[in-house]
Amino acid sequence: MADQPETRYASSDAGYVAFQVFGEGPISTLFITSWAQNLDVMWDEPGLARYMGRLASFSQVVCFDKRGSGVSDPVPWNTLPSLEEWMDDARMVLDAAGVDQTAVIGDVEGGPMAILFAATYPERVSALVLVNTFARWQRDTDYAIGMPADTLKKLTDAYEEHWGVDADILELTAPTAARDPRFRDWYTRYQRLAMPRGAAAAGYRWVANLDVRMALSAIQAPTLVLTRSDARHHRPTFGRYLAEHISGATYVELPGADTYPFQAGDADAVLDEVEQFLTGAPAVSPVDRVLSTVLFTDIVGSTQTAARIGDAAWISLRQSHDDLVRENLRKHRGREVSQTGDGFLALFDGPARAVTCAARIIEQLGELGIEIRAGLHTGEIELSGDQVGGLAVHLANRVMAEADPGTILVSATVKDLVLGSGIEFADRGPHQLKGVPDLWTLFEAIRVP
Repeated sequence: MADQPETRYASSDAGYVAFQVFGEGPISTLFITSWAQNLDVMWDEPGLARYMGRLASFSQVVCFDKRGSGVSDPVPWNTLPSLEEWMDDARMVLDAAGVDQTAVIGDVEGGPMAILFAATYPERVSALVLVNTFARWQRDTDYAIGMPADTLKKLTDAYEEHWGVDADILELTAPTAARDPRFRDWYTRYQRLAMPRGAAAAGYRWVANLDVRMALSAIQAPTLVLTRSDARHHRPTFGRYLAEHISGATYVELPGADTYPFQAGDADAVLDEVEQFLTGAPAVSPVDRVLSTVLFTDIVGSTQTAARIGDAAWISLRQSHDDLVRENLRKHRGREVSQTGDGFLALFDGPARAVTCAARIIEQLGELGIEIRAGLHTGEIELSGDQVGGLAVHLANRVMAEADPGTILVSATVKDLVLGSGIEFADRGPHQLKGVPDLWTLFEAIRVP
């Protein structure tokens, strides 16, 4: 590109988010990479500028610095935003850029956010491209390809030791550039200008614990998964897992070991595949499935209360309950689906908002002398007009049924997805949920900021 694009700002109550829009292609792309980014400084590196210019040759590109990085508003280093909040940044800049629907490119550590965004907002995502990324990094009993905990600890400790001091991480992530003095100097400076050292270390430890595997089955957009066959850090096994668990995904494994920074090595091989996929991808089918957080609430002891205070007083108290719940749903972007006996069924596009909404409802109803219980689960729901269904809805209802009066119970999926939000949970152990196979570990929200 001949000129560096103008950096603009989108704003919300949470702060300012810096973004750029460039290119005049027939499609739009939202580019999401690692949190370690600086919109202004990236154009100083010819290879990176060429990479972005190539994207701009066939699309209108929207690129942004997440809050806490680059030239967007800073955040306290020990309270980085959650994936949910960073998705809000993405939606905000798309709205500011006037983009209703876009292809999303999720590169390296930007991949989990791109996955969750595509699953949560299918109407806004025309296609999804995942490059050298993962749904989960850490090994688990049902995820043998992940890195062992001790290996991840060594990596995160080394990351903190070297961040902003030197470019030794390139030996692992971009070996073809690791011996280039000019590139090393630029990348060391880029680290410092992308994110402070403490925040970067916290971010790296945070991303090592992410797990968005449950969102893969909800992705409806045509998806391309690209990996490098010899990558040591962003391993090809992670990409194969993504392709196996995203319906209809196309998997391409390219030679080489360079993954980050994304312009290192033979970037044209990646861009050739991306351009071919995005400019020839089929239209998206109508949305009938979406990833959502499902909230059920229920008034405790409603029959006894009505008998004690009388019908007229109960009707008045119930109306106050309904008004208060609806007001909190509005404040936290919840969508009321229906009233279920003495409670509500609602949907949210972010689990942290859902838990926070439930907590505020419980607090405020308590002041009116009304006690409720709440249960939440995040999963794929089925949409049919104004009706919703699917296992996720059934699970949330069963989770609520296990909650004690005045408490919020959530599934492990919800707990894992609100990592970094400041919400604290207590393990309430395995439960056999009525009508649901297997045991489900549930957690009580004990502190909601």
